[in-house]
Amino acid sequence: MIRHFHHIGLPTDEKQPGEAYIEDTKVWVTRPENHPYRVEYLRFESDSPVTGPIRDMPHVAFRVEDMDAALQGEEVILEPFSPMPGLMVAFFLKDGAVFEYMVFEGGATEFSELLEG
Repeated sequence: MIRHFHHIGLPTDEKQPGEAYIEDTKVWVTRPENHPYRVEYLRFESDSPVTGPIRDMPHVAFRVEDMDAALQGEEVILEPFSPMPGLMVAFFLKDGAVFEYMVFEGGATEFSELLEG
């Protein structure tokens, strides 16, 4: 399974420039392609349904081609969902760390490419 590094996600309590709101998870996120170190900041609303390691720990995200194949044998902690049209994500725990797999549609590799369409 080929994985391509995409970003590091860091939870924060501070408002960040350029945040976008993800209604399903009640979280504000930044776009890692706009950060020189590929950092995505996540600021959770107090009533966000996201709890546990995803909310409390940083994560490392990778692009994959096949979500089902990539998640085989992994300890999934947030089932695949679509935070925006053209993108599917899922989170899992491995070796005490949080990881995210992302599947982009239509050859996209960045959030901005999905928003342009």
